[in-house]
Amino acid sequence: MDPVKLQQALGDVFDQALLHHGFTNYMRDYQLVIQVNTDPRSGIAPTTLRYLFRYCVQATCTTTVSAETWRGSLDDRLTTYETGVGLDGYVWGVNWQVLYPGATLIADSPTARTWAAALGLDFHEVRIEANAHDLTLVFSDLQIEELPSERTGPHYKFPIE
Repeated sequence: MDPVKLQQALGDVFDQALLHHGFTNYMRDYQLVIQVNTDPRSGIAPTTLRYLFRYCVQATCTTTVSAETWRGSLDDRLTTYETGVGLDGYVWGVNWQVLYPGATLIADSPTARTWAAALGLDFHEVRIEANAHDLTLVFSDLQIEELPSERTGPHYKFPIE
């Protein structure tokens, strides 16, 4: 994939809602499910996109939530919005996080170069920062698809894929 097109695709979801991330059920590719919102006054409905990072050979996920916030957010009631909204602590149950500061393509990544040489394919490394997780992915290709509308909205529960 062309690095310029890759960076553009990553920039297109800056400051949008990350609804789900993780490996697919066949565990080769890594996916982000992102809700792209517009100004409600525009009349344009939100769109849900699946960013599929193909041939993902490395996925690292760390928390961006501070230890102090974690300490105050261990109550299981915080994992459901309805029971956690009135409590002190990080409400995990909002079921999304903002893609901010967003995604950055790591130029001239040694890890990507190593995998490219080993497999004979182009590889890329990207860092994706959100308000609860910091992801680093090493992958060969990115496919983007729009998901059906039933996969949108705050009450949709994502199956493990």
